[in-house]
Amino acid sequence: MGKKYIRELFAAKNIIITSSKDQLFETFVNDEQNQRLAQQILENQQKLMDTWQYKSRLVDIQQQQVVIPNATAGKPYQARLDFRQLNWTDISWSAMEGLEEYGLQYNPQTGEIQGTPVKSGDIRLKLKFRLATAGEGTAPNEKLIPLVINPDPKSLWKDIPGDQAAPFWKPDSVAESALLGDRFVTVASKRGRSHANVGSFRDDDYAFRYFEPSGWSVLAVADGAGSAKLSREGARLACTGIVQYFEQYFNTVPSGDFDALLQEHVAGTGTDTQKKITRFVYDNLGKAAFTVHKKLEEFAANQQVSIKDLHSTLIFVLLKKYAFGYVIMSFGVGDCPIGLLNRDCSEITLMNRLDVGEFGGGTRFITMPEIFTSDKFPTRFGFKLVPDFSYLMLMTDGIYDPKFVVEANLEKIDTWKEFLADLGGKNPENTVVPTGIASPEAARSLSAWLDFWSPGNHDDRTLMIVS
Repeated sequence: MGKKYIRELFAAKNIIITSSKDQLFETFVNDEQNQRLAQQILENQQKLMDTWQYKSRLVDIQQQQVVIPNATAGKPYQARLDFRQLNWTDISWSAMEGLEEYGLQYNPQTGEIQGTPVKSGDIRLKLKFRLATAGEGTAPNEKLIPLVINPDPKSLWKDIPGDQAAPFWKPDSVAESALLGDRFVTVASKRGRSHANVGSFRDDDYAFRYFEPSGWSVLAVADGAGSAKLSREGARLACTGIVQYFEQYFNTVPSGDFDALLQEHVAGTGTDTQKKITRFVYDNLGKAAFTVHKKLEEFAANQQVSIKDLHSTLIFVLLKKYAFGYVIMSFGVGDCPIGLLNRDCSEITLMNRLDVGEFGGGTRFITMPEIFTSDKFPTRFGFKLVPDFSYLMLMTDGIYDPKFVVEANLEKIDTWKEFLADLGGKNPENTVVPTGIASPEAARSLSAWLDFWSPGNHDDRTLMIVS
């Protein structure tokens, strides 16, 4: 042990070695026993410092703020404790307690926390760790790491049944799949979460029919206004009214004249055939819409309510297969789109004008008499003659808003391809909606698909698919 260390040790205690005692000090420091004592002092000092540094390091780790992302119950979760970034490279062993009951696991090799939480809560994960400077048999230390597991947003919504004793009660959810001439139709309509949460009714509705003798099909979808107290019945009456109108029409009016007109138009042998077709569409679909409007007026009068209480949008389509292809005629009032996808899904045709934008976001309803006198009325009709098509879809804004977001996307084929992929199973629930068949399974699958989660979009949802 060096003289310098012992001299400094003595000096720290105010013991000064004068020159007269140099010889004595030399003998003292060379004494074997005194050197052992000095060595012990040095080792104890080092041990004391090591112990302090160890304890101090533990406190640093335990007091260090660690933030990991929040999880959501029912949703796959993954987070990583990056030991290098946290400056924890001196941790030689780690484990985690408090995860299993929440459906999570910890991988000590990667520092990853992963799994699908089975319940929500504000929890404190217990990280057990051992520093490299500690022996293997040393008891592990603990650090608490906060983790917030938010509840599944779906679980926060109530599902209160509608009052079956109330006037004009209707089921909260309906779905069908049927043969439609040479095509298939699958349709589902479901009460939105916002209605289920308060026990109110599904305001959407639909109807369809295939008329065997004439070969025509009619399809209708309506969305009752949420602010109108009897809109659920207004929507139902609008859809059934359209079907009833054309049922009577095709039973009383021969379709041969129109069939001949189409043949002339396709062959190019007639004169002004396009103008005559336009007039046919305008007259017959317009009369159907106006007849429904008058029925709603009559119903409101009989119920002694305002027709505004029946406010509903309405879209409908007439469809028929000819030897040269398909004729599709349409009418629409409101913000529910009709989309026609060509045979190879490379082109989309929007078959109606939506009442959005021009009116500052306000929609229009079949109950409004002014729509029939407006100079915009002729723009509510559509006509298309196509050799074939893959899908014809009618939907309410409960589908359009979350899946297409803005009106401009309705005319983008890429957005429709994403929508088709979604229906094909590319969704968080992996729900596949079969098309091109008529089966209860197709109807059930579409109804299940309508349960998709979209923050802020909790309106009634109705989708009708002709394939």
